[in-house]
Amino acid sequence: MSDLLRVIGLTKKFGDFTAVDGIDFSVARGEVLGFLGPNGAGKTTAMRMVTGFLPPTGGTAIVDGFDVRIHPIEVKRKVGYLPEGAPLYDDMTPSEFLTFVANVRNIDGADRDRAIDSAAGQINIQHVMHQPIGTLSKGYKRRVGIAQAILHNPDVLILDEPTDGLDPNQKHEVRNLINEMASDKVIVISTHILEEVDVVCSRAIVIANGTVVADGKPLELEARSSFHNAVSVRVSGATDSLADKLRALPMVGKVETSKIGDGKVSLTVFPSRPVNILEPVSECLRELSVTVEQIHVERGRMDEVFRNITTTTKS
Repeated sequence: MSDLLRVIGLTKKFGDFTAVDGIDFSVARGEVLGFLGPNGAGKTTAMRMVTGFLPPTGGTAIVDGFDVRIHPIEVKRKVGYLPEGAPLYDDMTPSEFLTFVANVRNIDGADRDRAIDSAAGQINIQHVMHQPIGTLSKGYKRRVGIAQAILHNPDVLILDEPTDGLDPNQKHEVRNLINEMASDKVIVISTHILEEVDVVCSRAIVIANGTVVADGKPLELEARSSFHNAVSVRVSGATDSLADKLRALPMVGKVETSKIGDGKVSLTVFPSRPVNILEPVSECLRELSVTVEQIHVERGRMDEVFRNITTTTKS
């Protein structure tokens, strides 16, 4: 794989305020990168600089060999961009809007018709193509925004909150589309929906206070959770000594319990070090003749990792 996108020391200052503070990362063809961070972390500002819509104060972004500071037009040709909020012309229909975007990108004639038909089909908006955009739901407006981003089949696709406003079925369709397109592109997704990292991203970067505070595959980030390798159990007919017996097991650090009614108890058994403790926990439950209704090993919880790494950085 080759790096289609390289971000080098990218910095943006607004007066005395530093929104993005010297971030560095590279993304190879075939990668789907989740770009995560709390509100105000600098995600949208970074994306605007990468796409050439906002000049950097320092550093640069290089898209397929083109430096955004020196060759902004070439970068825009290589990039498809869905901005935050997906601003559209409400008095246009999707057909008129996509025709306008195609003309701006110098796609004309039969190539223009093919590009519009392909984008509309991929994002499933054919049936609203001649309806004014202002009358569409928020979800369909978001789809039109995605259609313009993929219209020219870009090598690098940057999507700022692509599933914002979509219902569960529409989210599923967009996530499938991202997976289908991922093999020959770089796709960067800014999102606050952590489940999207598991569903579509091969890698995730977390940014806080304008700096990168984590970078890794989803499983690597989940392994930083205190719940990684913990065993969650739901039992009925539990004895009072069950939690104590589990705490006494080798390699068990702590046990958390909660009653859920009808004589059922939920327990989470945490390992004292990063090892799989499912077998000794299961054996203990069998010895005590406890009825197990559900048991599974936790991968780790991304929301916990996200909170930890974005609240322990400088404020």
